[in-house]
Amino acid sequence: MNDPILPTAESMQRRLQELLRSSFATPAASANEPETPSATLDPVPQAVRDFHLTPKKIKAHLDRFVIQQDEAKKVLGIAVCDHYNNARVMASRPADAAPLEYSKQNVLLAGPTGVGKTYLVKHVAELIGVPFVKADATKFSETGYVGGDVDDLVRELVQKADGNLGLAQYGIIYIDEIDKIATPSDVIGRDVSGRGVQTTMLKLMEETDVPLRGGNDLQSQIQAAMEFQKRGKVAKETLNTRHILFIVSGAFDRLGEIVSRRLKKSGMGFGAAPASAVSDSGELLRFAGTRDFVGYGLEPEFIGRLPVRVVCDRLSEQDLFDILQKSEGSLIRQYERAFAAYGIEAVYTNEALRHIASLAGVEGTGARGLMTVCERLMRDFKYELPGARVRSLEITPAVLANPAESISELLKVGEEEARHIQHLVIDQFAERFGGQHGFVLRFDPAAIEAILRMALEKNIPARDLCESLFKDYQFGLGLISRNSGQSEFVIPAEAVDAPDRVLSQWVVASYRTKEENEKP
Repeated sequence: MNDPILPTAESMQRRLQELLRSSFATPAASANEPETPSATLDPVPQAVRDFHLTPKKIKAHLDRFVIQQDEAKKVLGIAVCDHYNNARVMASRPADAAPLEYSKQNVLLAGPTGVGKTYLVKHVAELIGVPFVKADATKFSETGYVGGDVDDLVRELVQKADGNLGLAQYGIIYIDEIDKIATPSDVIGRDVSGRGVQTTMLKLMEETDVPLRGGNDLQSQIQAAMEFQKRGKVAKETLNTRHILFIVSGAFDRLGEIVSRRLKKSGMGFGAAPASAVSDSGELLRFAGTRDFVGYGLEPEFIGRLPVRVVCDRLSEQDLFDILQKSEGSLIRQYERAFAAYGIEAVYTNEALRHIASLAGVEGTGARGLMTVCERLMRDFKYELPGARVRSLEITPAVLANPAESISELLKVGEEEARHIQHLVIDQFAERFGGQHGFVLRFDPAAIEAILRMALEKNIPARDLCESLFKDYQFGLGLISRNSGQSEFVIPAEAVDAPDRVLSQWVVASYRTKEENEKP
């Protein structure tokens, strides 16, 4: 006797949905019964009402986290400011005022992988204070087919906003790998992962009302059924996408070839454009126009909804080094925290950072290659050192070149070498602090000894202790600099025991200096 054929999960879900629809179908509303109103949105969020950023301020913020990509930062800053300034103006107008005409400046970022496209958009959203949703275009399909529904992006914004519809309607949706759903013109038949997805996205990027309950979401179906049982009707909650900013990105690997062919054709004859001689694929992307994207496989209506376009540059080895050394989101900070969790002070020399950047450049995956290289180089250190009696780790090219020997030596490290590393940590803190805030900061030898002694007593890393003790010094030293013009500061030992008192004395003295300088 043959075993019965069990239904698949998809067929079970489909049957359950049909059962719910048939069991709890909403009866036709009577002529006198008003339709259930849409959900009332919360007031316009304070983040939008208070939006007064400028493109330069946005770029300055992004400079802290993303290396290079100056043109992309500039373009993003302008588009974001235009978008949210318009939203702020619209929010301040009377409800019965005539609507203002505004064309959304949705953005397309083109460029190779690992250059910071996602990082740029993420930090823009964090700066403004709006929810941010990221998704890969390849996971979606035309509504009704197997795969994700693009409307789910809007619903996810509501989740990221903790159910605050007012905040969600001003969020940012970022769709990566948009080039993967480009469909060449020679494709025949229904294309559920390309042309159909583009068509479905059109209404989202312009303006439409998205139901907050997905038609293919079983949980939403059950909630609707329970609501019908309780109230006899189902509320049609929707969210309008008018003020949602859409940013898409992709590598567009073949786009350079399309642009090159067009430039060669248009550049024939007298007065040919010099751009026709460009051969680098990254540079060719800068000459890409709407017809090139259409030739690549994007629908004309779809690319038309993305009027703001900018190309991100490929990262050089020097750029990768700058990411490790200067970015506030540097992967090195993550490794320092990982070792600090085991009581180990890790310090990377500049030579070690250059070594890592050189190896990451060979990977060819941009900043993502830094993680690949660091994990490979640091794996044995992260395994052997936690729990050992090692409290300091100075990472140099020589250490990275021979992990086994380096770890063996580290386990024999004496107190004197450990103190040397601790000194280096404190000097590095002063260098970073000064570089971030425009000062020259140093610790005198007695202050360094006091920090090391206190760190040992409190059993915390010296770097964490410095950040705790001098967390307010950037403001005080900035005030002193404005009053007296002083830009170099030496931290004495007494500032370790009483940092606030010493800073207050310095500030008071700077005001006296200011008064004396202002006397006729």
